[in-house]
Amino acid sequence: MSAVQPARKRDSAATREAILAAAIIEFTEHGYAAAGVRQISERAGVTAMMINRYFGSKRNLFAEAVERAFAPPTIIGDDPAGLSHAVAHTLAERTAPDAERLDPFLLLLRSAAEPEAADILRAGIESHVGARFAGLLDGPDAEVRAQLGLALVAGTWLLRAVVGTTALAEAGNEELADLVSGMLAPVVGRREPAPAADGAEQ
Repeated sequence: MSAVQPARKRDSAATREAILAAAIIEFTEHGYAAAGVRQISERAGVTAMMINRYFGSKRNLFAEAVERAFAPPTIIGDDPAGLSHAVAHTLAERTAPDAERLDPFLLLLRSAAEPEAADILRAGIESHVGARFAGLLDGPDAEVRAQLGLALVAGTWLLRAVVGTTALAEAGNEELADLVSGMLAPVVGRREPAPAADGAEQ
């Protein structure tokens, strides 16, 4: 009689991470409503029951996907020095035709129309990029000014990288960054000089 083989130990942390990674991809590509638990489980290599076991519901899984996607800095950094210039240049580079896509923005775009998802997205924006931006601003109404700045960032990203309007798509990164920097300056609170590159005046 052959010995009974011991059951393989499941790596719970790895399984949970695989589900979350798969969910971020599905929600980003298809949006909250169209991304199904079955598709997420197939991408993660688990059963749909495992998703409920680890996350409880699709809504809870979406909330964790938003948390994971929005937490790292993408456009807004953490240095208040030269803020409008830095944000504008990062935005121009990250929305250029040959740049990698900005997954948090795609996740926002494709899910914001769903009321249940919108509540989660709003919380994610306010607790991460909104709070990060507001924390870099001096003076009154920092949260309002930060969200106005984010509106400019998101609108530029949408028209340049998603819709591909001709003028924005064809604009050079430096040209676009200079214009956006000037528009962001009132939000930041002052007109900031462009930082010198390699010791030279810009």
